[in-house]
Amino acid sequence: MSPKENTTSLTTGSLWSNIWYISWPMMLIMFFQFLIGFTDIFVAGLISPEAQAAVGFSGQLLFLIIIIANAISIGTISLVSRNVGAGDFPRVLEISRQAVLFSMIVALCISLPGYFFCSDIVRLAGVPIEIRDMAGKFLKVFALSLGPNYLLIISNAVFRASGEIKKPLANMFAVCAVNALLDFALVFGLYPFPRLGYMGIAYATAFSVTAGTVLSLFFFTTGRWAGFYKRPWRISGEIIKKILSVGWPAAMLQVSWNAGTIVLYSILGALGSTGVTALASFTNGIRTEAVVYLPAFALNMAASVLVGQNLGAGNPERAEKVGWKIAKAGVWLMCFMGLIIFVLAEQLSSLLTGDPAVLEETTRYLRINMISEPVMALSAILAGGLQGAGDTRGTMWIIITAMWIIRLPLAYLLALPLGYGAVGVWMAMITSMFVQGLLMSRRFRKGYWKTIRVH
Repeated sequence: MSPKENTTSLTTGSLWSNIWYISWPMMLIMFFQFLIGFTDIFVAGLISPEAQAAVGFSGQLLFLIIIIANAISIGTISLVSRNVGAGDFPRVLEISRQAVLFSMIVALCISLPGYFFCSDIVRLAGVPIEIRDMAGKFLKVFALSLGPNYLLIISNAVFRASGEIKKPLANMFAVCAVNALLDFALVFGLYPFPRLGYMGIAYATAFSVTAGTVLSLFFFTTGRWAGFYKRPWRISGEIIKKILSVGWPAAMLQVSWNAGTIVLYSILGALGSTGVTALASFTNGIRTEAVVYLPAFALNMAASVLVGQNLGAGNPERAEKVGWKIAKAGVWLMCFMGLIIFVLAEQLSSLLTGDPAVLEETTRYLRINMISEPVMALSAILAGGLQGAGDTRGTMWIIITAMWIIRLPLAYLLALPLGYGAVGVWMAMITSMFVQGLLMSRRFRKGYWKTIRVH
């Protein structure tokens, strides 16, 4: 069969239809992911503040552990989408097998020390002694479920890249539903489930991820994926090397961003008498912004798939056009959502705190940061397009530059030597985001990514 006959509809027809086809399920997927974390925190809050804190700390540790899976998934999306666009589905099957096999090996290598040294890990991570035992038990269960977690992340990436977006949507709906049911059933012992207390949250997470993984493995037996389990299953150094060459900058980007956020916490903590207020406001603001980020990062993933497939189909001009169209849609969407948050900032902040000083500063944080939300969307979506093209090093250096060359030095200068306090940090954040958006737009427009060969 010729490449043209195998090429999916995402490389032909209406650009807006293609964008909508990928974007609306991605927005639901992101919403389900948000609900999973929210449900865990909510149920933990019904138990005790200590349980809530332990869930939060454990979640941050888990995020660090799955950074490698996220990096593998980005490399996989780039390779799979290119080959789907080129109509080479046998190659797609081989790349998908290698990504799944490699992710399982990595998960095994991480889960064993995570299980046996969980107490040491939470101690070295600086978890407060009051919740250290609780967090260690959470981490032990998370380590046991790391294999299914990695498989779920990689299989969802494969299906997204192939344009079969409803499969990961079904997976994440299943994970969200099972997690919500088991959170309440296992924590409070709803018949016929045992009462496990706070550990019910950890087991709910493990069982729900496993349920989503089983569904993914079933999808690999259907339709054009029916040959997925055919032997031989051997590690291909060539394919793994290509996945890692695209994926490692994405891992470095996430590590750099998280480390930069920790430095911001340190700067705010050095503000003396207003430090605690600033830290609480920063935490509240980030939680509120997480909802605003959902559509932007859904469009980021849509851009990654559509740009990759159109490049694979040999149509770089269409790939560029679809990237700009998604970015335009994201900018307008963020203008709308940012305006709503700006107007309702005080009311939304009051849902998170009753302290007058924290309420005032959280409101200020939201109103200042909403100014840069459209630029954030522009940067995130074009970064997704660049990653789909395999230009992960470009996005890595842009984001590292914005964080470590612009945001952090400026935040320190404005907040401490110049005396602007928390407002100085908020201003540094939006300044760096404008720089990041400008650099990302420049990188995408220059078109170097059109010449990268990854398949």
